[in-house]
Amino acid sequence: MEKANAITLETKDLSVAYGKAVVLRRVNLAVPKGGIALLLGRNGAGKTTTLLAIAGLIPKVSGKVFFEGSDISQASPLAIVQAGISNVLEGHRVFVDLTVEDNLRLGAFGLKSGKALDERVDRVLGMFPQISPFRGKKAGALSGGQQQILAIAQGLVSSPRLLLLDEPSVGIAPRLVSDILSLIKSLRTEGMSVLLVEQMVQKAMDVADVVYLYDNQSIVGHGAPQEMRASGLVERVYLGREVETSSGRDRLSP
Repeated sequence: MEKANAITLETKDLSVAYGKAVVLRRVNLAVPKGGIALLLGRNGAGKTTTLLAIAGLIPKVSGKVFFEGSDISQASPLAIVQAGISNVLEGHRVFVDLTVEDNLRLGAFGLKSGKALDERVDRVLGMFPQISPFRGKKAGALSGGQQQILAIAQGLVSSPRLLLLDEPSVGIAPRLVSDILSLIKSLRTEGMSVLLVEQMVQKAMDVADVVYLYDNQSIVGHGAPQEMRASGLVERVYLGREVETSSGRDRLSP
């Protein structure tokens, strides 16, 4: 990372609700520049909601989102992409009836065209030898792991400075998970920052720079991976035991 205190993205008291149901409570997090911030927690804890709120895909009740120092809290999804943030949704959502190359080109829709797009597609394909031989093949012919790599590659065609990545291991053979996480770690060499949601806890912690732990729609702890491991907090949350939060002692249901 360039500087330990350099921040790409920051949320301040970010809250989201669907009607009267609060699904995210006063989330404060920071993604280091050129680093990987990992969001951990059980299903329904608020991790994916955080990514969607940052990307402008769901409305915020309160709080702020800052990207490279600029307030993007009220920006449209397109404006957020144009600012330099790319969102890769869970479940390797590629267009199976389109070719690998056409899927990549859609990743820059409205942002690049002509020679600039051609060059970017070529460069991204060069980064991913797992899919480059299938450039002219339909994405539906790829394996699940290859489709996940294609989804990540599609997110990079727009040359983002921040990648929001939701559960890249879902539906992937266990032997490929380490490869995909290593691929994510390598993105930092281009100065890219990553905000990662992942349920393969220990493997994901191996590539992260900072970890945020969620439960009951809020963050209940954060720190460097080694600090979080030593604290035992991750195990207690996943096993449904009591933890101290900023609002007192909460009972976490199994």
